[in-house]
Amino acid sequence: MMNRILSGDGPKSWILAVVLLIILISLAFAPFLFPGSRSLETAARICVFIVLVASYDLLLGYGGIVSFAHTMFFGMGAYGVAIAMDRMGTSYSALALGILVGAVAAGVLALLTALLSLRVRAIFFAMITLAVASAFAVLVSQLSGFTGGEDGMNIRIPRELTPAFRPLDERVLGQRISGKLINYYVVFFGCLILFLLMLRIVNSPFGRVLLAIRENAFRAEAIGYRVVYYRAMATCLSAVIAALAGSIFAIWLRYVGPSTTLGMEIMLDILLIVVIGGMGTMYGAVVGTAIFVLAQNYLKSLMGGMSEATSALPLIPDLLSPDRWLLWLGVLFILSVYFFPTGIVGRLRGTR
Repeated sequence: MMNRILSGDGPKSWILAVVLLIILISLAFAPFLFPGSRSLETAARICVFIVLVASYDLLLGYGGIVSFAHTMFFGMGAYGVAIAMDRMGTSYSALALGILVGAVAAGVLALLTALLSLRVRAIFFAMITLAVASAFAVLVSQLSGFTGGEDGMNIRIPRELTPAFRPLDERVLGQRISGKLINYYVVFFGCLILFLLMLRIVNSPFGRVLLAIRENAFRAEAIGYRVVYYRAMATCLSAVIAALAGSIFAIWLRYVGPSTTLGMEIMLDILLIVVIGGMGTMYGAVVGTAIFVLAQNYLKSLMGGMSEATSALPLIPDLLSPDRWLLWLGVLFILSVYFFPTGIVGRLRGTR
């Protein structure tokens, strides 16, 4: 049964299986295991970014396509929900329409970009996607009457998904049931379904052809596969899933802005997570995202505590100052690349 759910692509390492099980249980029961708004925000961000990073790995790790426009598709899904809710009011029909329009628009734009530029070499395609993403970000900023510009848009979602909704007066496992808790499980199960869908895609004949194209495009074309067609389909699938992740993120955050969905910093984070977790494996997105998001959210606080604990020592408190958390995040990244050149999951699978 579990083998069918995972599309025959198991962890292949007992260490990796334990790590993935811990992450799954932690995310599934996050509201009860880690009470508090900050921990719930972190768990929801991990869920969304697992899908976002995995969709990019579908493009890079399986298709061998380097793109810098992935956050554009992520933003299209988020803005689709925001604009639909703003224009049509707070209803589930507007929410569904916004999700659908964002996903379709992302797929169409990805198809056009792919058909116009996939015949060029990889680095030139990457530059074209970067130009398209930059143009889209400028367009979003300029159309302030429609998109909110640099200030972004606040989203009004149905009351059943807000903290004001309290279906039960009693606590369950010490946690009060509210609309925010329901919203979190919408995020969790939505992301889980999308991840399992991508696991099915990469382990299908289509995914095997993508791997063949990544390894040797000329040989794949010589035996009869239309390389441009398969790469265009991979680009569209990746864009649609990224847009759906953006829609889920917008529903959770209840705000959409250029800095939260379209920023180049997010694209860099995606690239770092793919490298840390391991390219060409969906599980790399899970492990890499969990490590990276936790480091982003808690490394600064951890360093603050360590700095206070070592205050009596010379030099060490300055090195562990919370203001230098980005330095240590960079050190962690360098160490992960040095000791895990194929990513954490690649290393674990190679030494099962």
